[in-house]
Amino acid sequence: MSVLQRARAVPGTGTGSGAGKPIRKRRQGQSFGSGRRPGFLTYGILLVFLFCSAYPLWWSVIIGSNGNPALGQEWPPLLPGGRFWSNVSEVVNTVPFWQALANSVIISGTITVSVVIFSTLAGYAFAKLRFRGRGVLMVAVIATMAIPTQLGIIPLFMVMQKLGWTGELGAVIVPGLVTAFGVFFMRQYLVDVIPDELIESARMDGASMLGTFRHVALPAARPAMAILGLFTFMTAWTDFMWPMLVLADNPTLQVALSQLQSARYVDYSIVLTGAVLATVPLLILFVAAGKQLISGIMQGAVKG
Repeated sequence: MSVLQRARAVPGTGTGSGAGKPIRKRRQGQSFGSGRRPGFLTYGILLVFLFCSAYPLWWSVIIGSNGNPALGQEWPPLLPGGRFWSNVSEVVNTVPFWQALANSVIISGTITVSVVIFSTLAGYAFAKLRFRGRGVLMVAVIATMAIPTQLGIIPLFMVMQKLGWTGELGAVIVPGLVTAFGVFFMRQYLVDVIPDELIESARMDGASMLGTFRHVALPAARPAMAILGLFTFMTAWTDFMWPMLVLADNPTLQVALSQLQSARYVDYSIVLTGAVLATVPLLILFVAAGKQLISGIMQGAVKG
């Protein structure tokens, strides 16, 4: 049996439709997973959380489509008005919206792909490879997470200025190509999801280190990679401080939208319309990656 067939036979590492999965018998009297449907209390709590999470975005749509006078009403409107698209046109004409949108897509996409690839490779090495100094290096990686990002802004800006990268997208992309959190996250996920016996079997079958990673680790790491990519993209998309400092006339979307409230009179309907436009790509990404996100959460719950 080849290494790929062994990977499919081990739960959590294969790509098959359920072959080789162990059958778990529920103990008598065990309440978890007993098949009972959630009650009204559960649905009520979920609805409250859903309302609290979606209300800020809905409020932005309401004000953005009704205008500034809606803010002064005693009872604000509950339904969108007819000024949303005119406000969208105002946003596009006031700030370099399309250039900033392209910059944010390039920066966030490049950082996300790089972080997912390097973090998966490093996490697999820390989780399953045996080499001298592995524990010390892992502690050093975790220790960097305790250092505030603000402490490194001034020296990092001096480095970028000396390299002549100020105003270039590379000044934002290069410092974020790999993160300590990504390495730690993938290491913690892969340390339990891949059996050591499966890796030893792959090596006995003559698979190289890269082949073992491709056929054994990569299929098992896909749910965690999706979650890491989702949160990395969201973090890079909403980053404001460093792009504001290092990008002058070539802003990202968040920096460009901040110009909407730089005047003495602030039209909050325009500002909130810009906030809605900046949130739409994240909503699309969450919908597209929702299946992998739920798969990763459920797999982690089953392991626990």
